[in-house]
Amino acid sequence: MDDRPIGVFDSGFGGLTVARALIDLLPEEDVVYFGDTARYPYGPRPLDEVREYARQVTSMLVERHGVKMVVVACNTAAAAAIDLLRFEHDVPIVGVIDPGLRAAVAVTRNRRVGVIATVGTIGSGAYQRAAVSQRSGVELACCACPGFVEFVERGETDSEQVHVLAERLLAPLRAAGVDTVLLGCTHYPFLARTIGDVMGREVVLVSSAEETAFEVRAILDDTGLVRRSGGKGAHRFVSSGDVEAFRRLGSRLLGPELEDAEGWAWPSS
Repeated sequence: MDDRPIGVFDSGFGGLTVARALIDLLPEEDVVYFGDTARYPYGPRPLDEVREYARQVTSMLVERHGVKMVVVACNTAAAAAIDLLRFEHDVPIVGVIDPGLRAAVAVTRNRRVGVIATVGTIGSGAYQRAAVSQRSGVELACCACPGFVEFVERGETDSEQVHVLAERLLAPLRAAGVDTVLLGCTHYPFLARTIGDVMGREVVLVSSAEETAFEVRAILDDTGLVRRSGGKGAHRFVSSGDVEAFRRLGSRLLGPELEDAEGWAWPSS
């Protein structure tokens, strides 16, 4: 039994989908969510830079907040750094790539799966490697979607502009005949309605958030790290950028838990 919190991080708001799934599935667990909004978005950045950011955030969560597990709720950070983080820290490190792909493989009917993600995630080849390691037997069509994250971070999740962008970016997936689309960025579930309208009703959209929460629960059970004391867990939300903006938009995306969001400033180099 372990009363330490679960740490979750993303470059901004996208990982709130994972935090929401964790809070709903594991209401008794304490959660610390860190949005690195001062340095978002991670997607267009070089992977070496993202890797260093992920190391800094993970070390901060482990050393300052004493977390018992870190959930890398950012596909770009997971693609860049997951193996290194597991090497550097003794606590379990959970990513969103493998759980999301398993969920997509489970629901596809024609074995053609589309993956949409940031430029950095697609360029890393992480999903292609995961498909091989899982022996999934599916044909992946991977598509980078620059601009999606920025729309979510501005709170523009159903504007005409984002719909026009989605029509253009998702055209290759429609041409590939995929019957399942994996939302390979934790920001993208906030655009699910637009993506679904563009892809059509027959295409299933899969988010990694719920599957990641199930994996976290399984690891807690297997390792004996579940929270010892009963009752509802405490939830802390921390931002490295504009706390008021984080609180305002985060509350719209996740709920009232964000009203007490805290600030964190990275030390000057």
